[in-house]
Amino acid sequence: MPMNQVADTSRFQTGRVLTISLGHAMHDTYTAFLAPLLPVLIASLSLSKTEAGLLVVCLQVPSLLQPLIGHMADRFSLRYLVILAPAVTATAMSLLGVAPGYLALVLLLLVAGTSSACMHAVGPVMAGRVSGPNLGRGMSFWMVGGELGRTVGPVAIVSAIGLLTFEGTPWLVLGGLLASVGLYVRLRDIPGRPTQVEEARPWRQALGRMRPLLVPLAGFVATRVFLLVAVTTYLPTFLSGEGSSLWHAGAALSVVEGAGVIGALLGGSVSDRLGRRSVLFASMSAAPVLMLLFLAADGWVRFPLLVLIGVTALSVTPVIMAVVQESFPENRALANGIYMAIGFGIRAGATVLLGAAGDWWGLRPAFYASAILCLLGLPLILRLPMKPRSSRLDTVSARS
Repeated sequence: MPMNQVADTSRFQTGRVLTISLGHAMHDTYTAFLAPLLPVLIASLSLSKTEAGLLVVCLQVPSLLQPLIGHMADRFSLRYLVILAPAVTATAMSLLGVAPGYLALVLLLLVAGTSSACMHAVGPVMAGRVSGPNLGRGMSFWMVGGELGRTVGPVAIVSAIGLLTFEGTPWLVLGGLLASVGLYVRLRDIPGRPTQVEEARPWRQALGRMRPLLVPLAGFVATRVFLLVAVTTYLPTFLSGEGSSLWHAGAALSVVEGAGVIGALLGGSVSDRLGRRSVLFASMSAAPVLMLLFLAADGWVRFPLLVLIGVTALSVTPVIMAVVQESFPENRALANGIYMAIGFGIRAGATVLLGAAGDWWGLRPAFYASAILCLLGLPLILRLPMKPRSSRLDTVSARS
């Protein structure tokens, strides 16, 4: 593709956005291995749920580096971090089955988490820069990639264990290596930083401008993250504890993540037309109610409810990512990195707390609490400063 097309910010570059989205899908396929493996690791290493939750934290805590990575990406091209991320993450996650002990698991997950931090700090900004006036749509494509990966990942790893045994999973690394080769071929000439670097604000000044958005955003994230952790991390453990097989528990997680593909695709795209706040209210109202219905239901009825939970709960992220990036166009990577670090950091803490609650009271009461807490976050949506839709269109018109 010609370089002038790469630099064109006046239109939605479908091919480029799809390439980045597919790279995201391959990467997140591997990070999605951990949740369905938790019941196996708990049994084989005699772990408590709190210790299992700490493994999830090891995968997530390197995301606290994302503001630093984002700040660098506003000044230097870091596209090779995105290109290499699937290969590095695939290698670390595929070796979990042959890790000799808990410490080895921790080290492998820290490596995978650092690679994931690079992918998630730089990748969305690269996608945003080739999305033209449809930033919400671009973030939806980005999130669809992640949801596809998290849909395929649980089924892939439980199927691989059935075919190769737990110790045969290192063969899965080949998919990540091929993904990185494909990303190199397609993205080696795409800009990994703004075309006008001098417009980026100093980080201290940028942080001051971001505070009115990031403070209420952190509260918003904190109230919804427990529900997300419940359905995307502990759902297989919850269902296994209630008598489901490992395969059915992993399949249930894939149902949620598969429905999340639809939610991610719709969330950002619809918010381009109807407004960010309207989509946030609708999603945050419906998801916890559906969770309460899921906990009260039994049998096959649970699966359609999991579909609806996935659609509603996972439609929020592309909307928030669009809000963050369009609010700070001169420091997109820094703003995105800070948001991602806040989200992953809060999620890491929520993962441990929900696991501890599962140890103390059981996962069912913990799931109920996560739904109620999510409802309490609705008023915080009103505190989020939103750029008017007309202003977004004016900015696009001025650039074109």
